[in-house]
Amino acid sequence: MTTDSELRAMAEAAGIATTWRDVHGEEKTVSPETLRAVLAAQGLPEDAAEAQATLAALAERLPPLITMTVGPDGVQIPGAAVGHRFRLEIEGGDRIEGHLERGWGGEARLPAISTPGYHRLHLDDAHCIVAAAPPRCVTLEDLGAAAHGGRLPWALAAQIYSLRSPRDMGIGDFGGVAALAHAAGRRGCAAIAVSPVHAMFSADLGKYGPYSPSSRIFLNVLHADPAAALGDRIPEDAGPADELIDWPAAARRKLARLRRLYEQAADHPDFVEYRNEAGAALEAHARFEALHAHLLARDPALWHWRDWPAECHAPDSPGVMRFARDNPAEVAFHAFCQWLADASRGAAQRAARDAGMPIGLIADLAVGTDGGGSHAWSHQRAILPDVSVGAPPDVFSPLGQDWGLTAFSPVEMKAGGFGAYLELVRAAFRHAGGVRVDHAMGLQRLWVVPRGAGPAEGAYLRYPIDDLVRLLALESHRHRAVVIGEDLGTLPDGFHHRMEQAGILGMKVLWFEQGQDGRFHSPSHWARNATAMTTTHDLPTVVGWWQGRDIAWREELGLFPDAETVTRETERRAQDRAALWTAFLESGAATGDRPKTAEAPAVVDAALAHVGGADCALAILPLEDALALPEQPNLPGTVDQHPNWRRRLAGEAGALLDDPAVSRRLEIFAGARPRA
Repeated sequence: MTTDSELRAMAEAAGIATTWRDVHGEEKTVSPETLRAVLAAQGLPEDAAEAQATLAALAERLPPLITMTVGPDGVQIPGAAVGHRFRLEIEGGDRIEGHLERGWGGEARLPAISTPGYHRLHLDDAHCIVAAAPPRCVTLEDLGAAAHGGRLPWALAAQIYSLRSPRDMGIGDFGGVAALAHAAGRRGCAAIAVSPVHAMFSADLGKYGPYSPSSRIFLNVLHADPAAALGDRIPEDAGPADELIDWPAAARRKLARLRRLYEQAADHPDFVEYRNEAGAALEAHARFEALHAHLLARDPALWHWRDWPAECHAPDSPGVMRFARDNPAEVAFHAFCQWLADASRGAAQRAARDAGMPIGLIADLAVGTDGGGSHAWSHQRAILPDVSVGAPPDVFSPLGQDWGLTAFSPVEMKAGGFGAYLELVRAAFRHAGGVRVDHAMGLQRLWVVPRGAGPAEGAYLRYPIDDLVRLLALESHRHRAVVIGEDLGTLPDGFHHRMEQAGILGMKVLWFEQGQDGRFHSPSHWARNATAMTTTHDLPTVVGWWQGRDIAWREELGLFPDAETVTRETERRAQDRAALWTAFLESGAATGDRPKTAEAPAVVDAALAHVGGADCALAILPLEDALALPEQPNLPGTVDQHPNWRRRLAGEAGALLDDPAVSRRLEIFAGARPRA
């Protein structure tokens, strides 16, 4: 029988924090039930001695992949002895031979390596990959983007679904992104940061939230612009002119068009080449999509793959192989859709670079995937079963949050040579000049909640941050792309410093740049190693914040516990408006008296001058603020009550910036950027 003290020691050894501090600094203790559940999810034995032995064996075994940083230091080689002869085959053809050196602690170490890359290490009959990473991710300086037109660079942020283009059929696509990039690039914009484009569920058109995807490896085919691969012979169909997207209706139209195109171009040589190159991963995703639709049509209760017949529980199981053999056209159709989406994203990135953008598209990498989706089904060894990702209780969510997303197993990460993680990172960098890592603290720890437990009953699970950041840096250089880390919220100690060391840009959002005394910080003091922005997709726009639209929405939807909270929030917003205007006056972004609540559009100019003047390496302007819109894309804490991820922008994407008021705001934002 494992005692509580043995359980806690075992949990700590397995990377589970047995205590944590809440937003008020109070230390909390994780329950034994939670510790047992998270240990079991990692596949560790319940017996403490057995679990410790398992972890010790993993630590002493030569893993499939070892990470290191190029430079004067070498790297420890587990399971090897000092003086052991080695042969290192450097990626690209060179070879290094020698003997393992003795480290400061007596451990066997591989000597320093100066060449970044994936090198193969041979030790007699054992071998592994040594991933030698540059010290930092690619920087704006590396891309020649540190100064654009003599000033620090700026970018736009766009929700892809919101963009209108002639063939989008009611849901924005990469054709709209390309048109926007062409227009923005001519105005000196360095990049377009886009919303996540991860694959959703073609058989369930009601699931369209971009941060709860089926797979982060493949793409949302509803964002495909078929003309990118098949030419302009695709007829125009812009869909309804509605302000809100009817996702199921628009998706049905798009999928019907994709099926017609598949019938016409199934043997297209570029598709055949793409399918061959994408290999087993694409086939698994396409089979999932086809099988999911087939089983759901038979029984709506079969939504989650865990509820499928046992012979279909894995990509290579007999039932799946038989289904793929009997339904080759259906599987090929979903692979065809991925080809069109991939070609579309590539075309949008080329359009951005052709327009003069030194970065181009900045992709958004969501923190996880839906446990019932393609990625969880096809990577079952890599993910943690029976726990989901969330957040502990804080000021904004006093009960905590359970996002219903899967997480990688840190134990399996190391044991499996980080294969699933590398696949994910490479997919994120494909056809992009940058990647924004959502919930970047997940590189170091994630709050995981056992199935059946409340969000507050979770625990922090530690991840091998040094390994993950090194691999991120190596892939950043191989793809020539910058990295932005979403570092908002409660962060682990030292996390900002680790990000800065790795060349990962943080985020500085106007609404959060406020001290405990209520005063807003001067933008001249915002961190250089960051991206400045007015807002994010989860926060109010400038107009919406000034008008209190976020407070009004929460009151209308009953998201406040009582009327006193509404009154308190309203009064605080009035104080914050005064403090923000004072900050605008002090930074030189505004003059004169504070505008009234109804005069919110007049505040936008001041906000853009203020944020644009930040001393951050990059400044990003969401289109919603460029257009002075009152509504935010997503209201956290809601699903169907608020029109999340449904708002469309007025006017075609390529012409949005031509409006004189919008052009003036872009000039204010760009003109406020400090001299490089």
